[in-house]
Amino acid sequence: MLLVLCVDLDDDLGRKTEFTTPVIGRDAVEEAAVALATADPEDSDVNVAFQGVHIYDDLAARDESVEVAIVTGNEDGDVDANREVGDEVDTVLASLSTAEDVTALVVTDGAQDESVIPVVRSRVPIDGVRRVVVRQAQNLESMYYTFKQVLDDPETRGTVLIPLGILLLIYPLALAGTILEMPAVVLGMTSTLLGLYLISRGLGLGERLDDAVEWARRSLYAGRTTLLAYVVAAALLVLGGVSGAAELERVQAETAGDVGVPVMLSALLYGSVQWFAAAGVTTSLGQITDEYIAGRLEWRYLNAPFYVVSIAIVLYAVSAYFLDIVGLPVLATALTAGTLLGIVSTLAFAVAESRFSDEESEETRRTESA
Repeated sequence: MLLVLCVDLDDDLGRKTEFTTPVIGRDAVEEAAVALATADPEDSDVNVAFQGVHIYDDLAARDESVEVAIVTGNEDGDVDANREVGDEVDTVLASLSTAEDVTALVVTDGAQDESVIPVVRSRVPIDGVRRVVVRQAQNLESMYYTFKQVLDDPETRGTVLIPLGILLLIYPLALAGTILEMPAVVLGMTSTLLGLYLISRGLGLGERLDDAVEWARRSLYAGRTTLLAYVVAAALLVLGGVSGAAELERVQAETAGDVGVPVMLSALLYGSVQWFAAAGVTTSLGQITDEYIAGRLEWRYLNAPFYVVSIAIVLYAVSAYFLDIVGLPVLATALTAGTLLGIVSTLAFAVAESRFSDEESEETRRTESA
């Protein structure tokens, strides 16, 4: 048996007439269609009901086993509406007195009502879907609901509407800039905002920023020292940049003629490396503290501050050598000291980790034996 299901997702039939749903049977569906057409001739669900009657008559004339019914949801048109449609489909199927396998032909008036197709398919196999539209308004309702779904999606709204809004603001902002005698500044700012937005969307910076904010919030409430360490490190990096720029200005003022690129880089590095090293030590200590509190600390993690100091010693000595502040012996001593510091720290913590791991393993074996 083929069940012709006329879907009225927003329940226009129940709200505008006295019919209770589901409506089952050819005559009952025709009466419901006439009643809805009388109450609201412009309602597209009228066409759906009459289309269902038309399909029923056509198949019945060919001696096929067929039944027609109208099922409805509610005016909210959301998940609850789909569930109500599913309940009414169950009622219709239970009312069919046939031993034949039942399949369904879904009749709708557009894209919105077709959202119930998965609900119907979960209850009865679907042989096809028939969309009914008025010839003078071909695809009008489908376009309406397509735009509606696009505007309801927050991701799409942010991708489409914000750039359009910025573009539409160009003309009024240009007028304001003309009045303020700063048209170039206003247009430049507008173009910059649009460009930054498109770049951020293309690179997915918005999601990364949301993740960073969420991590900072969780770290703040969890009392993690890493967050404080990162804030302090950011301040130290800024101070290092300022100090490096000041050192470069000093070198340029004391040097006659042009300053070469190696000297410029050395001046920037010489003035900022100690601040950068302090930032590295701060963040590594914050990480170590959090790992210790969480019970995940391993001995090799303690190498990080020593590595930072070793690298800082090497870079500081190299930059000072290029600026003629220290000689070759001092450079050699600094390179040796930095290398030895990294090697000694690695060996010391590796030995400590191995020894303590062996002691813990031994204690575990003794406990198990006892």
